[in-house]
Amino acid sequence: MKKILIVDDDVAVTNYFNVFLTQTGRFNLAVVNDSREVAGALAREPFDIILLDMDMPNVSGIDILSDMRQKGLDIPVVVLTGVSDVDLAVNAMKLGAFDYLIKPVEDEKLLEVLESAAAHRDIHQTIERLPPQLTRQELTHPAAFDHFPTRDAGMIRLLHQAEKMASSDLSIFIWGERGTGKESLARAIHQASARAEKPFLAVEADSQDPERFCAFFFGQARRWSSSEQESTGILEEADGGTLFLDNIDALTLPVQVRLKRVIQTGEYCRESSAQVRKIDVRMIVSSTHDLTLQEYEDVFSRDLLYHLMVNSIRIPSLRERLDDLGLLAEHFLKEQCQKTGKKITGFSRDFLDCLRRYSFPDNVQELGTIIAGAVAGAESDIITESALPAYIKDQIKPEAAAAGEGFRPRRLEEVIKEHVQNTLEYFGQDRQKAAERLGVPLEEIDRIIGG
Repeated sequence: MKKILIVDDDVAVTNYFNVFLTQTGRFNLAVVNDSREVAGALAREPFDIILLDMDMPNVSGIDILSDMRQKGLDIPVVVLTGVSDVDLAVNAMKLGAFDYLIKPVEDEKLLEVLESAAAHRDIHQTIERLPPQLTRQELTHPAAFDHFPTRDAGMIRLLHQAEKMASSDLSIFIWGERGTGKESLARAIHQASARAEKPFLAVEADSQDPERFCAFFFGQARRWSSSEQESTGILEEADGGTLFLDNIDALTLPVQVRLKRVIQTGEYCRESSAQVRKIDVRMIVSSTHDLTLQEYEDVFSRDLLYHLMVNSIRIPSLRERLDDLGLLAEHFLKEQCQKTGKKITGFSRDFLDCLRRYSFPDNVQELGTIIAGAVAGAESDIITESALPAYIKDQIKPEAAAAGEGFRPRRLEEVIKEHVQNTLEYFGQDRQKAAERLGVPLEEIDRIIGG
């Protein structure tokens, strides 16, 4: 059973939660009524979940969360707040809270959120326990991830993380540059989940006129004053399965609020209707942007964002995993040969060398398009540099000339150190994330930078 710490200065509230949750037989409970005692309680024993009131004398809920974050305590925190303090709850989620509940709390809703927090705890503990070196062969559902050929240690770890996340019904936020394979990863997660035999539907948030999106997504109730007929939305069509919503940042703020309700409660209303409906759907959403940046604060709901960031995956660009380029090219070559019936055995060294010097703004998706075009025009069993599109040749020729003119032989240690420094800069000096991406122990990062 999960161990829950309940923190609230109102003894009547903690007594009720203690009795109710104990009767469910699902949790062990500990209660703190004086917020000054929380730090000591956390130091004495481990907890799986914390149920934390925001408005308390002495030490506030926000102060407790800030202290936990500074100490690196990764425990799901469910925040309790009044109806007028939703902004405070959102700030709490910014500090890492798992979710929030508005008082008075319904029993069913409390259990639902605590069960989700417990599932989140289990998944992320499993991810944390993954060994430093992983292989594709260790995946439980390798076939689900066939569209992600890779030898990159960081990418293999990402697939394992995605597979662990697939074991729950929690929503997932996938982000990365265009063409990195966000929809493919969402499909893989669906195929590795208990919903694999149910529908998987993919929708682009910017594919519909904003005024028509709600009817398309949530459905349309019949209006007697209009010729519009009642219709089922894409959300209902995905019932029981998984719905992938791409480019989520294209949604208007009012639609984001409605989407958050679906993610939090599984409830929604059709357009022109106040009837609340229930849906059983796993939501996976994506964006090409890092929505945590300040530039998106006015266009994307912080409330929805922090709900999504609880389970997020960033897919690296192709430029970050160029060692996979040859493997990916072979994967696309095999696919195209099966489609066209052509018998092409591989690529010339010049062809692959040119691709390695290209920037790939559309990432893996663009590589697939390039290989498809090369196969279509191939007249021999080897694809050579001549099969490259003119726009690629135009880009790599100036770069190749500049590289030749300014070439200076360097020691391998210099190159490695510069690469590690660039990786650290990319991840905002987060050494743990850099180590995971590079596939090396944390101590190795310190040795290289210090060397």
